[in-house]
Amino acid sequence: MRNSVNATWVEVGPGEWSIGDLPYGVFSTGGNRHLGAAIGRWVLDLHRAANVGLFRGVVHPDVLMAGSLNPLLSLTPRHWDRVRERLNEILTDEAFRPRVTPLLVELEDIQLHLPWQVADFVDFYSSLQHAEHVGRLFRPDGDPLMPNWRHIPVGYHGRSGTVVVSGSEIKRPLGMIPTPEGLRYVPSQRLDIEVELGFVLGNPSEPGFPVSATDAASHVFGVVAVNDWSARDIQAFEYQPLGPFLGKSFATSVSAWVLPMAAIDGARRTPPPQSPPPPAHLAVAGHWGLDITLDAWLRREASPPLRLSTTNARTLYWTAPQQIAHLTSNGTPIRPGDLIATGTISGDEPSSYGSLLEITENGSRSIVVGGRESTYLEDGDEIVITAAADRRDGTSASLGEVRGRIV
Repeated sequence: MRNSVNATWVEVGPGEWSIGDLPYGVFSTGGNRHLGAAIGRWVLDLHRAANVGLFRGVVHPDVLMAGSLNPLLSLTPRHWDRVRERLNEILTDEAFRPRVTPLLVELEDIQLHLPWQVADFVDFYSSLQHAEHVGRLFRPDGDPLMPNWRHIPVGYHGRSGTVVVSGSEIKRPLGMIPTPEGLRYVPSQRLDIEVELGFVLGNPSEPGFPVSATDAASHVFGVVAVNDWSARDIQAFEYQPLGPFLGKSFATSVSAWVLPMAAIDGARRTPPPQSPPPPAHLAVAGHWGLDITLDAWLRREASPPLRLSTTNARTLYWTAPQQIAHLTSNGTPIRPGDLIATGTISGDEPSSYGSLLEITENGSRSIVVGGRESTYLEDGDEIVITAAADRRDGTSASLGEVRGRIV
């Protein structure tokens, strides 16, 4: 990533997180898990920083010493801003250098963990291009979009307990699948990826009180890259009439670093026009299109990695505030640690399709990796998704990577 003017006393090299980024993660070095903020090739141990009083008067020490982001997510945007302001202060003021330097741990020496305990997980279907591509595959003679698609952000509830951090191995799921020998409980043969963004929510709302699209931004703490693994053959048999279930709920991978929304303010763009206009409770002003580029790579054995897709979140039809407003429109509350994902992000060109379902046209076209033709993922395949927000000042902020290998 390109970096802005480096005002911090911490050395920041090319491709490293700058003072304008400061993503949060949870790490360990062989002992307990600590909350940290990344800068340069270091992570600042926030547990120890709070313990020695560096955040006195900002938040209670317990908030940063819980080994998880959830206590911070439970607070308000003002608290989030104050912690970030304090981080900027202690990392740019030379007077703090003697106290902070012992609290820096090299990134290469740590093990990363899931940064927060996921409360609920909702996956949306926000890409017009993806919805149309899939609709044409399965309904070639009809309207590719269902009648509800342009009126509400369509979504489904996933399982929070199967959200895993980048680097976790993904076990090929079993399910009820039609075969030439009849219906069988067998391993999925159409294991797929979905290139997505996820929004980590906090600042809880009250049950029974919908959150308006205008107020939704106050509940978005940060953004992560997401791979919502999908077993297309299990999904195809089970999804009617109630939608995705076991074909989705076995694993969802997220990046190990949560990039605060403040770090991507400069990446906001005007979203695509919506027609017809959304209902009043889903109408939102402002620039909530996000110029975040995502690349997906397939690694197979010792062969060179194959780039599957390069896509961008700025093409998404439904925005995060609209997703939140719809999610809560029946009175369901936001809980600290809720994760909402965009659904597969696809563009207009085949090179920007965010799933193998689209890339292979539901298995009718092959990709070639390591000299072998295939349509979906094989055992041993590794998927790596990277994401970076491109800001208007010419700098970029990395969301890190989402990595997972099929076993």
